[in-house]
Amino acid sequence: MPTIRREQPGDEAQIYDVNLRAFGRKAEPDVVDMLRISCPEGVSLVAEEGGRIVGHILFTPAVIAGDGCCVAGTGLAPLAVAPEYQGQGIGSALVAAGLEEMRQAGQPFVILVGHPGYYPRFGFVRASQYGIRPEYEEVPDEAFMIIVFDEGRLQGITGVAHERPEFAAAM
Repeated sequence: MPTIRREQPGDEAQIYDVNLRAFGRKAEPDVVDMLRISCPEGVSLVAEEGGRIVGHILFTPAVIAGDGCCVAGTGLAPLAVAPEYQGQGIGSALVAAGLEEMRQAGQPFVILVGHPGYYPRFGFVRASQYGIRPEYEEVPDEAFMIIVFDEGRLQGITGVAHERPEFAAAM
């Protein structure tokens, strides 16, 4: 199993390549590059095997706003594994490591748009169960998910989840 670690200077080209090959388009790796500059507080983890980056995950600030109040948390996107390494548990290892880091950092929640058959194994549920909806109407309800680490901070909070504006470029 590859080593999971924080992104380091010099990893940028390999991270770009993993995201490009995993998604088959430039939108996701371009957003990662934009966020690296505009959102230094983001948490970028890589899976490395034999000195080569084979997977990547990014966590950036997100906000749930509604009813005159707002709660800050985290968004997960993107998660990418090089095609030749998919199906080996690397994505799961990246998600687990990242969620543990978010939990330890005191983040109240993590939201994502993802495959409804994949993310529930980590504790994600439909965000609509909490009265939370995505900012983009084209996102299907079953694909917009949340994992809540601090129920108290989300108590009574409903509304729209907003991720970083850079993600609009990938839509």
